[in-house]
Amino acid sequence: MLKYIIKRILMLIPVLIGVSVIVFLIMRVFSPDPAPIVLGQHATQQAAEAWRQANGLNDPIYLQYFHYLQGALTGNLGTSYYTKTPVVKEILTRFPATIELAVVSIILASFFGILIGVISAVKKNSIFDNAGMFLALIGVSMPIFWLGILLIILFSGALHWLPSNGRISPLLEPIHVTGFYLIDSLIEGNMSAFVDACRHLILPACALAMYSMAIITRMTRSSMLDTLQQDFIRTARAKGIAEGKVIRKHALRNGLIPIITVIGLQLGSLLGGAVLTETVFSWPGIGAYTVTCIMNSDFPVVQGVVLLIAAIFVLMNLIVDVVYAFIDPRIKYSKKEV
Repeated sequence: MLKYIIKRILMLIPVLIGVSVIVFLIMRVFSPDPAPIVLGQHATQQAAEAWRQANGLNDPIYLQYFHYLQGALTGNLGTSYYTKTPVVKEILTRFPATIELAVVSIILASFFGILIGVISAVKKNSIFDNAGMFLALIGVSMPIFWLGILLIILFSGALHWLPSNGRISPLLEPIHVTGFYLIDSLIEGNMSAFVDACRHLILPACALAMYSMAIITRMTRSSMLDTLQQDFIRTARAKGIAEGKVIRKHALRNGLIPIITVIGLQLGSLLGGAVLTETVFSWPGIGAYTVTCIMNSDFPVVQGVVLLIAAIFVLMNLIVDVVYAFIDPRIKYSKKEV
């Protein structure tokens, strides 16, 4: 297992290099010239040329990439053209907001998705099954931004139950220790800030979780239906084991492999930047910020964020593979499989 993990981590290197090359070329070839965007439309040609020279944009593209790669290997992803702040600092400032939103969303999606999927499989073709599949169909079909707007209109505009934007009320913002407001408010012992942060999380987390919950529900139902037809399930029932224990301990555990795959990939996708959700709810995460940087041709920030997203997806796949071995002891990563 250790050798397998090490090899998968080493595989991260060529993946990140390939991603960096593609993004670097796309940003340089297809993006507009950042000089007039940064300096303003009234900037002189001489000022724009001087800015490009200072930022190395006049060098041959292969030399620009070499300098970028050289800096990336030392942890220097460059500096934002606008804020003049290192890209790493920009990412670390905003990424905790995205992590907090994504983790809460995937917890909600996994809990309700697995619950509804198991009930639908056990009560196949019943009203519970039809209701669960109808909910999953809505989750897959409804655009996230549209669901977010509906939630804002209902729970914020009409009922005035929940806030519609931001992470927390300005006066309750806790001292930044980890960057996660739920954790920071608990560290500070400020329960008012914790409750307020939870209230701000509810609408965006529900909107973001809906699609993932639908996917997890359908996968859980399909996996459970297949598992419930297996001989070991009939044997367990024949032995007189309680139906609830058969479902929980035998059927669900053996049906978790594909479900975990879906959950891992969905979490990686959410951490990569829930752009639409962050935009609708004015959530100060990495997704909405990346869109702004793309529009402004802020090359260093976009390249840094894409590298981060690529690393997250590879690591999530690795974590899923490792979890497989703990859930199903039959799975072994031998030398041939490595």
